[in-house]
Amino acid sequence: MRKGTVRNQIVDTASRLFYKQGYNATGINQIIDEAGVAKASLYQHFHSKEDLLAAYLTEKGIETNAALKAVADQHKNPKEKVLAIFDFLDKLTNQNDYYGCNFLNIASELPVDSTRLRNLIRKQKDDVRALFGEILKPVKKEKLADELYMLFDGALITNKVHGSGWPVQTARRIAEKII
Repeated sequence: MRKGTVRNQIVDTASRLFYKQGYNATGINQIIDEAGVAKASLYQHFHSKEDLLAAYLTEKGIETNAALKAVADQHKNPKEKVLAIFDFLDKLTNQNDYYGCNFLNIASELPVDSTRLRNLIRKQKDDVRALFGEILKPVKKEKLADELYMLFDGALITNKVHGSGWPVQTARRIAEKII
């Protein structure tokens, strides 16, 4: 957990609980208890549980995008950069405390009309697509960004269903063939 403000305590606690338990299974009272804050403090920073979820999605989006870019930036050529992202995904999905993609998990819990929250999820997913496009632009293959994004998210979903590393490893092999 980050040190610092009450807001950070609340967001960090909610993030952990939303990720591990799910949004719908996590109550405001549990967040307040585990964050060690007063109910008034929570509502001073967030008017609703939905506002807290929006903060979680925004912060996780920034973290995830930075991590993917940092992994790609460790390599020189576009193919190595893309494959490094899939290697990162493989390591991530094999961790004991991996419960699935933060964004896909929440998307599956939201009602269809949750436009604000779905837009935050869509933004993060569009950022992944854009990253693949940026990486491939120097070799004029940026149109493959959609295919790579589908492999990326498909691997995440299939990994969640099967609880196994083969979906990410398969997606990496396909990515290697199409680049």
